[in-house]
Amino acid sequence: MDNSDVVIVGAGYAGLSAALDLTRAGHDVLVLEGSDRVGGRVWSREEDGVRIDHGGQWVGPAQTALLEWADRFGCARFPTHDEGRHLEIWPGAETLGYTSGGLPHAHDADQYHRLVDLLDDLAGQVDPDTPEACRDLDAWDGQTFEDWLRAHSASADAYRRMRVLIQGLWACEPRDVSLFHVLFYIAAGGGLDPLLGTLGGAQDSRFVEGADAPALAAAAELGDRVRLGAGVSAIAQDATGITVSTTTGTVRARHAVVTGTPPAQARIAFTPMLPLARRRWNARSPMGEAAKIHVVYPEPFWRQEGLSGQLTAYDAGPVAYTFDNSPADRSRGVIAAFVYGDDYRSWYAQSPDARRKAVLDTLAPLGAAAAEPTDYHELRWPDHAWAEGAYAAVPTPGTWRAHAAGRREPVGRLHWAGTETAGIGNGYIDGAIRSGVRVAAEVVAALAQESAQNVLGKSGP
Repeated sequence: MDNSDVVIVGAGYAGLSAALDLTRAGHDVLVLEGSDRVGGRVWSREEDGVRIDHGGQWVGPAQTALLEWADRFGCARFPTHDEGRHLEIWPGAETLGYTSGGLPHAHDADQYHRLVDLLDDLAGQVDPDTPEACRDLDAWDGQTFEDWLRAHSASADAYRRMRVLIQGLWACEPRDVSLFHVLFYIAAGGGLDPLLGTLGGAQDSRFVEGADAPALAAAAELGDRVRLGAGVSAIAQDATGITVSTTTGTVRARHAVVTGTPPAQARIAFTPMLPLARRRWNARSPMGEAAKIHVVYPEPFWRQEGLSGQLTAYDAGPVAYTFDNSPADRSRGVIAAFVYGDDYRSWYAQSPDARRKAVLDTLAPLGAAAAEPTDYHELRWPDHAWAEGAYAAVPTPGTWRAHAAGRREPVGRLHWAGTETAGIGNGYIDGAIRSGVRVAAEVVAALAQESAQNVLGKSGP
């Protein structure tokens, strides 16, 4: 049996962040990771000579926790390819072009902007650090976003625009998420424009060596404190500590930090059973349904036509968004395409050839060469063993008001981290790092209190 002050379940950004801070505070730490790599939902891989981010990839100027890691570990960044005309595709209508900072003045764009402004105003009433204190929590969490949208706009095209927005941020449908969670997330991201923006926004920059480069550097600093291929099956808590059972053995610790997605946590048998609020919060926080597809070409051919590679499709195929994901030197052309929600489920049910054709058909407005890629890579996140979805968990309507106490409240010696537990940066790599900082401080305080009590006990009569 291994022994440690703190055992951390999961070597994503949250677990690595907590481990770094706890180690810096002088505590023995062991990080257990079920897969064969670190990074969690951030996964970069060399594919035919091109470094591809299959998971989270961007960093924006507001994401200071991630930027600090990038600078600390010397991870170079470059601006997201954004120059040129973006395209909007509408079924049965002409393809529209525009540039960053605006939308075509068509298909009720003005109505969409009115809704965005209204959402930003409402989000201003939610404190991302204490969302449970919002006075309108019950009312806003008691209605789906679709209910709210139907009540505030009768425009079919504005609805289509908002549906793609919901898909792009939460990988679900408007009916699947409450108005409150949307507002909380907007508040946590500093507003819709920063969340949706490319240059200057959340999609501002990418990492030259992939978005898992800071995670790899952190794991290298932690060294043998990180143990891969050690899936956790059970966690037992008693009066003096924690016993963690893994595929490689047993670990005994004074405290445990559990990270990872709700489905990953649901695989763990906890003794004693977790409180109802924690169990219900996890059970009612499903992961989004998303596929990230990379289509590789000899060069970014769309540039020759003055196009950016960014495309938004409204009910015009399975793909909702595309981005130019070419490497910094543009030595190859790479398009990242995203499929979400209802579109994901119908697309997923098709054969591999049919899925590929549907994606390439959506890319046709970029040019004739779109039909002839040199490589094609799908990452269907609901099939990923340790994530079972992306980007983050989305509490179902009513979950915040009924079970918010289970979101990150410690359970004895058990502590919770992960981007879903964050305030600022919720849903992003930045939020995962911040959650690790928060939980490390929580554990350090608990350990200090125990040590003080032990000293007092020994010095007593």
